[in-house]
Amino acid sequence: MLSDIQLEKYAKVLFWGMQKARVTPFAPGDIVLIRTDLQALALAEKMQALVLAKGLNPVVRMNLPSTLEKGFFTGAGQDQLSFVVPGDRELFERLGGLVSLLAPDSITHLKDTPPAKIASFSLARKYLRDILDRREAMREFGWTLCLMPTAALAENSGLSLGDYAAQIIRAAYLDDADPVEAWEGIFRQAEGVKAWLNGMDVEYYHVQSASTDLRVYPGESRRWIGVSGHNIPSFELFMSPDHRLTEGVYHADQPSYRSGNLVSGVTLEFSEGKARVAGAEQGEAFVRSQLEMDPGACQLGEFSLTDKRFSRIDAFMAHTLFDENFGGEHGNCHVAVGASYADTYAGDPAELTEERKKELGFNDSALHWDLVNTEPKKVTAFLRDGTKTVIYEDGMFAMPQAD
Repeated sequence: MLSDIQLEKYAKVLFWGMQKARVTPFAPGDIVLIRTDLQALALAEKMQALVLAKGLNPVVRMNLPSTLEKGFFTGAGQDQLSFVVPGDRELFERLGGLVSLLAPDSITHLKDTPPAKIASFSLARKYLRDILDRREAMREFGWTLCLMPTAALAENSGLSLGDYAAQIIRAAYLDDADPVEAWEGIFRQAEGVKAWLNGMDVEYYHVQSASTDLRVYPGESRRWIGVSGHNIPSFELFMSPDHRLTEGVYHADQPSYRSGNLVSGVTLEFSEGKARVAGAEQGEAFVRSQLEMDPGACQLGEFSLTDKRFSRIDAFMAHTLFDENFGGEHGNCHVAVGASYADTYAGDPAELTEERKKELGFNDSALHWDLVNTEPKKVTAFLRDGTKTVIYEDGMFAMPQAD
């Protein structure tokens, strides 16, 4: 597991990530919510101490363990699924930061829960995410999250607990003498790649692999973002495209756990911006149910690429935080069906009203589900001037080297 020194380093990296995501400095007395699973308490203690030392006000909340979460969904009626906790709105409207410490004791306990129940629960709480999205756009809020090794995660990934912990240590650079400085270096490198990508006037991206042939249209006023501190670790660069224009076939060769359900070999076919399930090796009925969660669930919310030179993750981890940042031999591309990210808007965030989002083709949904392709692939940008350029190949961004 993680040593005391590594836990202290982890807390410092998480604070760095939260601050980077917020952009503007914290002010004394700002509120930071620390959400923790039971098995991450040792890290929560380090995080609380650091937040206090920074002159901020920590609010610590415990996530439900699997037995309580399963019991809730088993016994809750519709009114209880939609129940809004008094005070949550007030808290979220004042939050300056959020750190989520994930250490699940089970990832399969909800597999028999009707997806409609989980959808109702998520939809009832979507307003909280909308509050934080608005606050983040105004640079008044920043968030990050991380993963701690647990027996449940290790078992479902096929790794030993020691090997699972080693992946986390390496991926978060906790084996480095100064992991915060290591992350600053990755941040600077990513800034250069994003500047290169955002300097192109792109009509669409063409993603090609053995099983994928997809055209993604960025639309108007989009920018690539990523390595922003939001997730530890995070190596992906991504954008939220115009969901109305997506066309083609996308295949996720990496398995995925969602709401306790394991799905694998998912193939989606996009036509006029809407996805249908063309097939799945496992969990096809569940995938269909997710895409029917709400009108935006079958539409594209994110398009992402990870450079294998950034990521040190080379194993399936049975958790999206790590799996969407897989490096391995060929890097990865992933798309997310469902909600888009407003911070990929290239203009003034204050101008991005709900009406403007709709005009620009930003997708809205209670769902956001990342589906990962790790095959060798080529991504070509077709520019509006009629030229084209390969932006990603052999698991790496193809940015020309400076002379």
